Amino acid sequence: MNFDALFNAQLDALRKEGNYRVFADLERYRGQFPKARNHAGGAERDVTVWCSNDYLCMGQHPKVLEAMHEALDKSGAGAGGTRNISGTNHHHVLLEQELADLHGKEAALLFTSGYVSNWATLSTLGSRLPNAVILSDALNHASMIEGIRHARCGKKIWKHNDVEDLRRQLADCPADATKIIAFESVYSMDGDIAPIKEICDVADEFGAMTYIDEVHAVGMYGPRGGGVAEREGLMDRITLIEGTLGKAFGVMGGYITGSTALIDFIRSFASGFIFSTALPPAVAAGARASIRHLKVSEMERARQRQQVAKLRARLDEIGIPHLPNPSHIVPVMVKDPVKCKMISDVLLDRYGIYVQPINYPTVPKGTERLRFTPGPGHTDADLDRLIKALHDLWSQCALSRAVA
Repeated sequence: MNFDALFNAQLDALRKEGNYRVFADLERYRGQFPKARNHAGGAERDVTVWCSNDYLCMGQHPKVLEAMHEALDKSGAGAGGTRNISGTNHHHVLLEQELADLHGKEAALLFTSGYVSNWATLSTLGSRLPNAVILSDALNHASMIEGIRHARCGKKIWKHNDVEDLRRQLADCPADATKIIAFESVYSMDGDIAPIKEICDVADEFGAMTYIDEVHAVGMYGPRGGGVAEREGLMDRITLIEGTLGKAFGVMGGYITGSTALIDFIRSFASGFIFSTALPPAVAAGARASIRHLKVSEMERARQRQQVAKLRARLDEIGIPHLPNPSHIVPVMVKDPVKCKMISDVLLDRYGIYVQPINYPTVPKGTERLRFTPGPGHTDADLDRLIKALHDLWSQCALSRAVA
């Protein structure tokens, strides 16, 4: 059997559809992000990154780097294994305390990524709670979908952000079901925000648990960066808040927060936690420094919001279509996978602008897009270059423009 032929046949089909993914070889400049060095074809050149999830440039912040250096010098590189075997490093304890405080919860638990925290937690809740039914928003992240699938419990998919459909589906659950409503605050591809209060209201009506993924919101929203639920004064109504350390906080890792009993339950039964090597102490220390800074500093969030508003206004001026939403994510709609990939390639090769094309299966076919995430490090000159490049390419590719 020629296994490589089987692999290549499907890869060739992916290329033909325009959905084959190519990773740019980038090297971030310390203290200068979003500037980076692109390695391609044996050559190097400077580029500007416009699609990073390091939304506030905290991966370059001096306090974060100092904390990581100090922990590395003090504790060494790795955690030594799982916390079950090697013990819990003190930096993990301090970080979990910081996260619990951020979300107004009794306890928190660290994971190696936001993907793992969603997968491990939802699969554990669904598989171990009696007669569990997980009600999942139709646009939930792949990590949530995978966790629900792995739980092998009852599940219902409710229409995206449609509280009335959620209510109908809750009413259809068996009387003895343990009901878990799983949803996100900020949806990363369209940038829309869930009606959290209304979801909590219907959850109370039916005695359901609420599970919110705030990965694209932590650090970004609320007076201390606790997410949309904090901004709207709703954290106390959410049973479990899940987040990441790898986006606005600029490092890596995932986590959940909730009651002491809930966190201990996941710690004790989730295989994705029990059998995974713990985060390196330096990473935990850097994340804690980032969270502590963003709890008291509004400067990064204010500058980021300012640059988002400028980009939206400039796109409107030249008729480049983008999805209107109340978040920091600016999806520029191309609606063709081949053209989306081509525009991304030309922006990088000709203009030194990096933005990754977002194609199927991340988004439905026919909704391909360039997903821009302006940050506090983007200058007005960076914005001028981006707008000129998009204006040129929209004309060259004969793409439709929005009507003012």
